[in-house]
Amino acid sequence: MNKLLLVILAILLPPLAVFLKSGANKQLLINVVLCLFFWVPGIIHALWVVTQ
Repeated sequence: MNKLLLVILAILLPPLAVFLKSGANKQLLINVVLCLFFWVPGIIHALWVVTQ
């Protein structure tokens, strides 16, 4: 997928961006938990996963 599209998606829907980048693994679970507690850490984690 296009990296720019994944970065935009990481800001809007972080778990979806992580899922598209790495699939259903522990990174997705971490991101969902972060998004449930606080939205901003979920965005930061998604950006980290997408740009990795």
